[in-house]
Order: sequence, then structure tokens, then C-alpha cells
Amino acid sequence: MSKRNSQANKSAARERLREERERQAKKDKVRKQIVVGVSIVAVLAIAGGVSYGVMQLNKPSAWEAAADAKNVTAPKNTSGDDGTTVVIGKASAKKTLELYEDSRCPICATFEQTVGETVGKDVEAGKYKIKYVGATFIDNSDSGEGSKNALSALGAALDVSPEAFLDYKAALYSAKYHPEETSDKFAKDDYLIEVADSVDALKGNAAFKKNVEDGTYDAWAMKMSKAFDKSGVQGTPTLKMDGKTLTAEGSKNAPMTVADFNAAITKALKG
Repeated sequence: MSKRNSQANKSAARERLREERERQAKKDKVRKQIVVGVSIVAVLAIAGGVSYGVMQLNKPSAWEAAADAKNVTAPKNTSGDDGTTVVIGKASAKKTLELYEDSRCPICATFEQTVGETVGKDVEAGKYKIKYVGATFIDNSDSGEGSKNALSALGAALDVSPEAFLDYKAALYSAKYHPEETSDKFAKDDYLIEVADSVDALKGNAAFKKNVEDGTYDAWAMKMSKAFDKSGVQGTPTLKMDGKTLTAEGSKNAPMTVADFNAAITKALKG
């Protein structure tokens, strides 16, 4: 092999090596750009996920949003601020019995099962009207949403008629449907609708069902709950007439038998 050919071969080899190094450098550069790009996307995704998570944690619950709502849809058959005044009975009745209850309250259930029918007959006879004030404090003490959800459903029943409201309230408190205080069955719309099917005016009532499922009266329920909180009443059931609390004779508790109730209401009606 001549010296000239040997030099040419060396030059060609060096050129091939240079070209190979350039190709490898380009590959490395592209690979680095891809890695950096993927890393940036990953970081942005993580940051976005964290940001979304923080937003979700800080986002108010549906009930918190309902409590803060400026525009409140009130049921028919209500009056006062945000429709939180619920008075049922004959206009000719001179006295009004204020009734403070929480739908999850077991003592309220006992009162309704024992005395509720008597109250209903008195109202129908025009002895007095009743003013209903709904509470939701058990949701806080025992955790849950049942008191709020049931109160909203009662609003849906009241929108149908005062009679439907009273019948539905009685059904919710009945031995058949009222759950243990620690059970949050009223938080489920399906259960509230199941209870409503025992009330003639609500059974198969599409408008009632839609209002329950849509939470039409959620904000109203929260405003009603605030009205209870502002009342100064400490427990349920509480009965008042002319600003005075009705209790069983010799007790500080609400009358829980028909005899005790009749004695207390007769005294209050005379006062």
C-alpha cells in the first residue's frame, strides 16, 4: 500500500469518526430536550394537581354554599325573611303554638308519635295555629347531613300544601321510618322519597321528587336552621305559646304524653 493511499484512508477514517460524533451529539441533544420537556410537563401536571387538590379542599361543601346563598327559593305557604316563617292553621285561631324540632331528634319522634295526632286535631279544630321552626344541630353533634336534607324535603312537601307538610313530618317521625339518632338515613334522597310514598299527596308526585333530588330548598333549610339558632332555644322538642315554654307539670321538659300536653296547652290557651 502506498503512503498516499494510507494517508487518504486515515483522513477518511477521521472524517467518519467526526461525522459519527456529530450524529451522536445531535441525538444526545434531542434526547436531552425530550427529557427536559417531559420533566417540565410532569412538574406542571404535579403543580396543577396540587393546585386543584388545594382548590377542592378549600371549596365549600354544597351545604356550606347553600348556607351562604344570597338568593333563596322558598316553598309556597311560607312568609317572612327567606320564607322562614311557617304558620299552619285556621286564620281565626287566636293563639299560636311554636314548635321547635330537629328531624333526627329521637325525643321529637317520641313526641310526634305520642302527641302529634292530638296537635293535628287541635289545629284542624281551630284551637290554635302552629308555627314550625326546624333545626339541624344534630348533624353537627352526631355528624352527617340528615337533619338538613330532611328539612329541605319538608320544604318540598310544604310547597305542595300545608297538609302534605304535616303528614310528611308525621311520617318522618313515625316508628316505621325514623332512624336511630346516630344513623344518617335522612341524608339519602331515596330514603326521603320512600318515606314520602306513604303520604297520599306526595306519592308519585314528580314535582316533589324533583325538588328533593335537586335540593331546591337546601338554601331555605339553612336559613330556617339559622332562625332556630337565633331563637335561643337550646333543645328539641320545645313548645312555646305567647313566649312561654310549655312543659309537663312539675318538669322542665316538654309534655310527652297526651294528658300532660292537654294540661299544658289548656293552661297556655287561658293565659
